[in-house]
Amino acid sequence: MAQNIYDQPEFFAAYSQLGRSVQGLDGAAEWPALRAMLPDVGGLDVVDLGCGFGWFCRWARENGAAAVLGLDISEKMLGRARQATADHAITYQVADLEHPDLSEGAFDLAYSSLAFHYVADAARLYGQIHRALRPGGRLVFSTEHPIYMAPTSPGWAQGPDGGRIWPLNQYLVEGPRTTDWFAPGVVKHHRTIGTTLNALIGAGFTITCVEEFCPTPDQIAAQPALAEEVERPMFLLISALRG
Repeated sequence: MAQNIYDQPEFFAAYSQLGRSVQGLDGAAEWPALRAMLPDVGGLDVVDLGCGFGWFCRWARENGAAAVLGLDISEKMLGRARQATADHAITYQVADLEHPDLSEGAFDLAYSSLAFHYVADAARLYGQIHRALRPGGRLVFSTEHPIYMAPTSPGWAQGPDGGRIWPLNQYLVEGPRTTDWFAPGVVKHHRTIGTTLNALIGAGFTITCVEEFCPTPDQIAAQPALAEEVERPMFLLISALRG
């Protein structure tokens, strides 16, 4: 079972103050890039995996989706989503993404924002999503970039130019990472980009777009704190097609 850190009171209170929690999709710097990967959602049956407060679910319906299913492991997140939603075509359900109960051929679009890095067996999840999509269906998701997630080890290594030194980074060592983020003991699962892409291909997907998110100059001007994202990508965005 995936860790449910979001229902811890101190974590939920702190997470609720984030810009993306207060402002929704417009508060997420990567949203314009992720939105550009999406198909026209008009008339589509959509599932949002890790829907949180339901921002994307409501956006999909506002843009013509036929029906939207929002899944999340957190009762607190879903409670907030239900309070903000007055649309019978949107359904919210508790679900563990390690073992989601997705009906075969039920959806045209599977979407997920910053949830898959909490899943230990992503390859199995991709296979379940592929089964749940109709032919021609699309998976569009974001996850923490593995460069951002990989820990820095004590010590330094000589840089490729022979002069600079770089912190040692355990990028190729995959597995769970435990960090303190709003609460102690938050577990995320580190995978290389190659592992992620090959798992998608192995599940039967055709990868159509991969983006290592970098904020635009205009975004940095509006939010100077985003300047550090130019040094290393924080988010990995992927679109894949079910044949």
